[in-house]
Amino acid sequence: MSISKLNANDLRLTIVPQSLGFADTSELLALPLPWIGQQRAERAAHFGLGMEQADYNLFVLGEVGSGRSSLLKQAMIQAAAQRPTPPDLCYLHNFDAPERPQALHLPPGQGRRLRQSMVGMIKTLTTAIPQHLDGPDFKIEGERIEQAFKKEEAAAFDELDAFAEARHFSMRQESGQMTFTLRGPDGHAMTENDMLALNREEREAFNRTEEELLAEINRYFEKTRPLERQMHEDLAELRRQVVRPLVEREIGALLHALESEGAAAEKLNRYLAQVGTDLLDNLELFKGTGTEEDDLRIEALNRVIARYRVNLVVDNDGLNGAPVIVEDNPLYRSLFGSIEYHTENEVLVTDFSRIRAGSLLKAHGGFLLLHLRDLLADGLVWEKLRRFLRCGHLQIEEPGTAFAPIAAVSLTPEPVTIEVKIILIGARQWYYEVQENDPEFARRFRVKVDFVEEFITDAATRQASAVFVAQTCAKRGLPHFTAAAVARLLEQSHRDTDDQRRQSAIFGRTDALIMESAALCRQRNGQLVTPEDVDIALLEHNRRHDYPEQRLREAIAEGDMLISLDGERIGQINGLSVVDTGDHRFGFPIRITARTHAGEDGLINIEREVEMSGPIHDKGVLILHHYLAALFTRNAPLCFNASIVVEQEYNGIEGDSASCAELFALVSALAGVPLSQGIAVTGALNQHGEVLPVGGINEKIEGYFRVCAEAGLTGGQGVLIPQRNRRNLMLDREVIDAVTQGLFHIHTAEQATDGLELLTGLTIGQANARGLYPKTSLLGQVQQTLAQYHRACNTHERHKG
Repeated sequence: MSISKLNANDLRLTIVPQSLGFADTSELLALPLPWIGQQRAERAAHFGLGMEQADYNLFVLGEVGSGRSSLLKQAMIQAAAQRPTPPDLCYLHNFDAPERPQALHLPPGQGRRLRQSMVGMIKTLTTAIPQHLDGPDFKIEGERIEQAFKKEEAAAFDELDAFAEARHFSMRQESGQMTFTLRGPDGHAMTENDMLALNREEREAFNRTEEELLAEINRYFEKTRPLERQMHEDLAELRRQVVRPLVEREIGALLHALESEGAAAEKLNRYLAQVGTDLLDNLELFKGTGTEEDDLRIEALNRVIARYRVNLVVDNDGLNGAPVIVEDNPLYRSLFGSIEYHTENEVLVTDFSRIRAGSLLKAHGGFLLLHLRDLLADGLVWEKLRRFLRCGHLQIEEPGTAFAPIAAVSLTPEPVTIEVKIILIGARQWYYEVQENDPEFARRFRVKVDFVEEFITDAATRQASAVFVAQTCAKRGLPHFTAAAVARLLEQSHRDTDDQRRQSAIFGRTDALIMESAALCRQRNGQLVTPEDVDIALLEHNRRHDYPEQRLREAIAEGDMLISLDGERIGQINGLSVVDTGDHRFGFPIRITARTHAGEDGLINIEREVEMSGPIHDKGVLILHHYLAALFTRNAPLCFNASIVVEQEYNGIEGDSASCAELFALVSALAGVPLSQGIAVTGALNQHGEVLPVGGINEKIEGYFRVCAEAGLTGGQGVLIPQRNRRNLMLDREVIDAVTQGLFHIHTAEQATDGLELLTGLTIGQANARGLYPKTSLLGQVQQTLAQYHRACNTHERHKG
């Protein structure tokens, strides 16, 4: 029998504080914090962030708390410092097509200078233009133009007046309105009664002369209106001639101050030339008339001036290197930008000044970090991002306007080419789902940054973990940890992985434990956090979450859940199960029973029959069935009916860790040999009878130990676990103390037959050349029972025949 009985030193990894090389973590603040245990991810991240080619975006795999976000942000900042600062982005009024605002890239800081310069220029022109239009040069020449028009207009009116006078009409012209009145023989204006007193011939003569006068009036207007139009054109040209040097001087000063080059300079020059032309075309709005129409003039002037504003949507002034954007709320507008609208006369209106940049625009030339889960929550965002990754161009749009209940003025800003490195963070299963369901999208993320959940520990990783503790304390303003307290944190990290060689890479849990331990230290007015603070923090955390575990132990103690902790029973054994509620994981014993009789139905898994077991559990039962068959079918086929059940299990069962316990219960029932009830069993089984490792080993042992401790330790209780689980042991001190005192025992086995010998006290037996086991051995007694069942089945068949 190759059963090992473990001593206290085998049950837990103990880290000696002196081996860490410091007294407390304050000594480590000057040391840099590396990527602890994440060398593969670190290399991949630096490779991807350094690649400038398209489609080398990063997909970061890892669990929450692994440092995937903070470490990537740190790496992004380092990479961004080596990159040039990207240009500013402005949106400007498009004079040719106002509904299509034009985009302008300027060197960093130039966008703000352009905006300020435009404001200053318009302010200067608003003051200077009226002054120039009131100057003597403009007044003299303007009066000459107006007088020339008035002279020609007066001559034309004199001709019209003479024409009217010859036909007994008097003419008057007021405010551009022309009126005429018929005079009687006495020279006075004729009244309505006078007109009615005229005979037919006189009225007809009046109508003819009135028609002639109206025709002459039309000829008068045909002659004077071109003259008036020419006057206004001459005055407008005069205004342009007077103001043009001022406008050109101001625009030239603005361009000189910006000193832009290349395509941006050409685009800016064209835009400012259009601004100058538009200003000169609207000079009449800059000079007041002192009439009631001034309010309308000012309103029109404000609309014109609004066209000259600069909408600086991305301002990189003062930025050193490339931008690093972390978008925690990637809604459509916050990610891709938006266009704001307001209501005028029950119509949604907007203009170029209401265009707003999103994170993609702000991250141009740099890095943008997103979480995949946030993107998948909004199909519109996901589809828009896919299109952007495919073409590299961003079209800012407002998707909701098409469905607005009122009419909306459309705006189509000029698309912008964006060069950005996207870092997408998601769980491992999401990465593979995207790979399978959306290959095109996955092709845009060629760099896989895989954060591990655990890593093999050594002196370097322990020191790095201690540096993490030191920096966490400094960042959060917490008391520092003694070396012994850090050692306790490291041991707990090993417990999180259930591995004496590996440490957890989920530092989010360590961070929480640091804060809780430091809080307890402060409650006792301590200067440094001690191991006792860490232990109490762990204990208090368990107490906050262990109510389901407590209720199960109470059910066992009160007899509601049947568990035998001593004595011997045939076909009955205590298995070990583990429950994970998400925030707490614990183990507890379960009773497994087996019954057998003659028949040909074979092994029946009751949980499977009622659909309360998962596929892995069903697989384990089938494996043990065939393992048992391989032991005894050399001489004759098995003829037996057997049932196995996990008693009082109402929520379903999954996993194969009960395979060994189920085998032991079945063998006990077949042999009629009792099993020790004080030893609980866990372990999976393969077809060769080897005991395979299982998960949750520490919780299972501790759960059974606590049940035994509450009932009273007898010294004969313990557990049987797989030999291959030895390095997974990180047991509580109370279990280790009981093992040291001989009150509780932990056995390991490599073969299932070894465990049978331990629980029955009988030798397993070796088959001879004919496949027969010694009759006094355990398997020999099973073989005898199976032979009896075989004869019974044959007898039954003969009687049926």
